[in-house]
Amino acid sequence: MLSNGSIAPSSLGPKDLPWQIRWSQQKCTLCGRCTAVCPVHAIDLGVFRQRSVKPHLGLQQPPGTDYRIYYGIRQKTDPAYACIGCGMCSQVCPNEAIMPYHNDEPDKLRFHMDRGGQPMRRGGRRNDPGGVLDQIKFTRISMLTDPALDAGRHEFELSTLLGRILSPEEQLTTYREQGWEPPVREIYPLIIGSMSFGALSPNMWEGLMMGVAYLNEEMGMPVRMATGEGGCPPRLLRSRFLKYVILQIASGYFGWDQIIHALPEMKEDPCAVEIKYGQGAKPGDGGLLMWYKVNKLISAIRGVPMGVNLPSPPTHQTKYSIEEAVAKMIQSMSMAWGFRVPVYPKISGTSTALAVLNNLSRNPYAGAMAIDGEDGGTGAAYNVSMDHMGHSIASNIRDCYLNLVKLGQQNEIPLFAGGGVGKRGNLAANAAALIMLGASGVQSGKYVMQAGAGCVGSEAGRCNICNIGRCPKGITSQDPRLYRRLDPERVAERVVDFYLSFDTELRKIMAPLGRSTSLPIGMSDALGVSDAEIAERLSIKHVV
Repeated sequence: MLSNGSIAPSSLGPKDLPWQIRWSQQKCTLCGRCTAVCPVHAIDLGVFRQRSVKPHLGLQQPPGTDYRIYYGIRQKTDPAYACIGCGMCSQVCPNEAIMPYHNDEPDKLRFHMDRGGQPMRRGGRRNDPGGVLDQIKFTRISMLTDPALDAGRHEFELSTLLGRILSPEEQLTTYREQGWEPPVREIYPLIIGSMSFGALSPNMWEGLMMGVAYLNEEMGMPVRMATGEGGCPPRLLRSRFLKYVILQIASGYFGWDQIIHALPEMKEDPCAVEIKYGQGAKPGDGGLLMWYKVNKLISAIRGVPMGVNLPSPPTHQTKYSIEEAVAKMIQSMSMAWGFRVPVYPKISGTSTALAVLNNLSRNPYAGAMAIDGEDGGTGAAYNVSMDHMGHSIASNIRDCYLNLVKLGQQNEIPLFAGGGVGKRGNLAANAAALIMLGASGVQSGKYVMQAGAGCVGSEAGRCNICNIGRCPKGITSQDPRLYRRLDPERVAERVVDFYLSFDTELRKIMAPLGRSTSLPIGMSDALGVSDAEIAERLSIKHVV
């Protein structure tokens, strides 16, 4: 709307926005909390003119019009300040006077959000209708015990192995000939997925590490957390908690100068080193840490100027091909820690995953292989990558596991699956399905953010501004005014509760299978699905 009240072709009203603000003048006390907490400045205090018609009261007083001026909340109609529906305004309002509502027309702002060459802001979640994992059922049920009692009565060995697992004969031969044996870690099968120190706020990172440390040292659960690309907090490298961390190296070695320089001062070895070649949500693309998040600390860790966009650098000269990486990168990273730390690659879900696996099977230093499926959520992905590129994690894991079975190495190279695990809240069921399809463990990032820190983003387009550093909860922001909203101790408490809930659900699934001694890796005879094509593709039972 123009200042003189006329309407231009590009004029927008609140009805044209994907989210609308409903405000009650009767309840509002104009405290200003809602405008102060809005991360995108979608609302502000405005001065309004209200017209009222005077009724006809006889010949002495003909009908007329009165106007009054009052202050109230006004929603901005500029697409640059469009409401994201996070609901922070309603959470801080003491009188329940304001609330965002999703527009009843789904296709709003398609032609308005792409103005000025700026793409539509998006948090990185694929909006597909559903996946294969949620359709899989567990059909093998023991009839000898009550599953409800069995899960709480028996001791379960809910741990998996990370590292090259040789047969006793091969391990003895390797040790005699080389004086070395592959390092192996016993870890929990659910790993906190790779979310970088630039993507997550300092408070979120601290809360996650506090939760992981408590689970290990007080609850006896060997939970591990992957750092993601770009280094990690400096004090973590010199602390005893480093043994609970999987350090990731990627692209142009962001943050690795600091890690290498800290090697002589490390009190503990890291759990493992993950070499990232691809991510499922953006296969073939690099990530993008936008300038909003590149503060002084991030620029120092990554060795870049402040306030610049950080796309993942081109592939380093030592990583021209996966074959060269297997021969060189894995061995060089192993040498950095004296061959005491498992090293493995992480790749995107792709039809060429078997080629990578075949290279790893011939390298004694390769500790595992992690595959990231197409549904992985990230704030750095392009829409075209998220919506039209990638490979399903279920079929990829299954193909790799069956290939290892043919080679007789299904117990030698652990496979770890990620990307959309628990996307619809069925984390334990999805994880159990992937384990029975052949994975030794799973990685989950988005679900940890939602359960551990109260992320308000959704598949329906709510919030989803992780990438621009204005997270209303302070989870993915580097702005102190935002991330101070997040209490690390509360995050740690929720992470612990989240893992205990997952643990209970996984036991409930394992108990009826009659497998209480170890994870049912590759136990596909316990799976069934009603879709005949899925059943044939995954080599599991077709049940209707």
